[in-house]
This record gives sequence, structure tokens and C-alpha cells, in this order.
Amino acid sequence: MFKKLAACFVVSMAFAALPALAQPAKPAPAAATPAAEDKYVGYYYPKPTTVENYTSPMQMIAGAERQQRVQFVTVVSQGTIQSAYRVPYAVFVKGDKAEKLIIVGLQPGELNSIYRVRAILANMTTMSRLSPFFQERTVAEDANFYDLLKMLGFTQLTATDGEKFAYQVNVK
Repeated sequence: MFKKLAACFVVSMAFAALPALAQPAKPAPAAATPAAEDKYVGYYYPKPTTVENYTSPMQMIAGAERQQRVQFVTVVSQGTIQSAYRVPYAVFVKGDKAEKLIIVGLQPGELNSIYRVRAILANMTTMSRLSPFFQERTVAEDANFYDLLKMLGFTQLTATDGEKFAYQVNVK
């Protein structure tokens, strides 16, 4: 089931480098303070410039464990690597339970502002809404990429330019 979701998601990910066509997914405006100790700061990304909380109305699906999150991101990552178009970022998971999704821009100037990150996330929302997995489990036009992350058991998303800017969302 997770491979099928990831495969459907990846088919459309080749277009993620195109301008965003959907409205950006908007996390709850309440700012959160970064965790006192984030062992990935300074290694995978700089200290997040903005940290927000998003409370999803979705429930984590049964069977969404570490293995399924790793498998999902592996298929997505493989799709970006094999894309006919240069995808401007890398996607991977970290955390003991693979609960932290990290997106890193691969070229200078990419993902270097909250607006560019939100544009990529808007594209990911669009791709999520097109997947049969998402359509069967949500009201697709009301749900967003953060809701998909919640359903898969992710608790955090960090997007960074890999140099100076990082944006982090805690998914609850």
C-alpha cells in the first residue's frame, strides 16, 4: 500500500520543479519554539529560521511504522533521482522511528526562502491529492501534504536550502 502511494506520488513529482499551481498548504499560524536539542541542526540543516505547528485532523493509519515511512521516502527519493527533469531537492528521513522528513535544496538559491519552500510543499499537496491513496482516505480538496505526513506517522518536516535557511513544521 505504501509503495503504491509513493509510486503514485513520484509519477507526478517530476513536475515539482515547475511553478506551484496550488495554494500553499498553510500550517496553523501559532509559532512553536524549536526543540531544546535537535541533533540534526548543524549537520543536515542550520537552526530553523521559522518553526510552526500544524495540527492535522487526520489519524495515523494502521501499519504506518518506521519501515513504511522509510519505504515511502525511498520510493519518492528514487523517483526524484530517476526523473527526466532535474528535481531541485533531496528527500530523506531521520529519527529513531524515521518520523522526521527532511528536504534539502541541491543548488544555491533553491529553497532559500519560506515562499520557495511553501511553493514546493504546495506542489507536494497537489501530488498528494492526485493519489488514489489520499482520495480514498480524505476529502482530497480539503487535505494537504502535512495531512499525508500525519497519516504516515511523520511528526516533523524540515526544509532547507542546505546553507542558511531552514523551515520546520511539527505535525501533530
